[in-house]
Amino acid sequence: MTPIDPDLRIRSVALAVSDLARSTDFYERVLGLPLIVRERQLAQLGPDPEHPALVLSEIAAATPLPPGASGLYHVAWLHANRARLAETVRRVAAAGWPFEGASDHGVSEALYLSDPDGLGIEIYADRPRERWERPADGDGVRMVTLPLDLEDLLAQFDDEPAPALAPETTIGHVHLKVADVPRAAAFYRDALGFEEQAQLPQAAFLAAGGYHHHVGLNSWQSRGAAGAPDSAPGLRRIELELSDAAALDALERGLAGALGDSYTSSADEPDERISLRDPDGQLLSFVHR
Repeated sequence: MTPIDPDLRIRSVALAVSDLARSTDFYERVLGLPLIVRERQLAQLGPDPEHPALVLSEIAAATPLPPGASGLYHVAWLHANRARLAETVRRVAAAGWPFEGASDHGVSEALYLSDPDGLGIEIYADRPRERWERPADGDGVRMVTLPLDLEDLLAQFDDEPAPALAPETTIGHVHLKVADVPRAAAFYRDALGFEEQAQLPQAAFLAAGGYHHHVGLNSWQSRGAAGAPDSAPGLRRIELELSDAAALDALERGLAGALGDSYTSSADEPDERISLRDPDGQLLSFVHR
């Protein structure tokens, strides 16, 4: 399989939520995503008003999210540097919202929390690529889970946090709960052309262009599980952006070659967009700049 476009980036995610007003308030006021559009059952947020990074839709009669179902583990918001990450930490803390964890992953520093529906969020900043540790064979990256030096991080920003995230903040990766890690990793690697960068017990991390990961996969809670029902809050779409039309055409040829007759793009999608579902049913859409 030809590697996927090395300039790939995640443009947006769509989440279904149980209470649109509550979730919009959380993502705008607590996390700091500017509100772009608010309609009756839909909200769009993000630093770039031309390309909303987060799309929220309301479920009419929501049911609880089953904790063991496959689906979203977290959406990870990448900050440009440690100071911007520290500012977001202070914004979340000032709103009284609890953090659930913090880790030094070697390649990055990260903190974790959940939105009002229990959907996971990571906020993080990368270390410079030249400082990423590599395995002995040189392939991929070495990712670890160590205690985060929160005191040192917070020292990078000791002012009053701005109400909104810095404009350069993006979705760095999306981490998924899957039923079978080898099956999911094979799809992202062999069908889509992502490169496997690291493995942990019951987890795999894949990326384009040598990044540590654009997609995380784990079965820590979801081994053998089905997805949550449509009535439960959760991930509805990941939109990934390629550099140009040629990269999108190359992806489509690769998918046809890897999946054969089983490859079908969603018929209701507009031209210049490829949409398909991964082995756990997550909808992926690819567009170009």
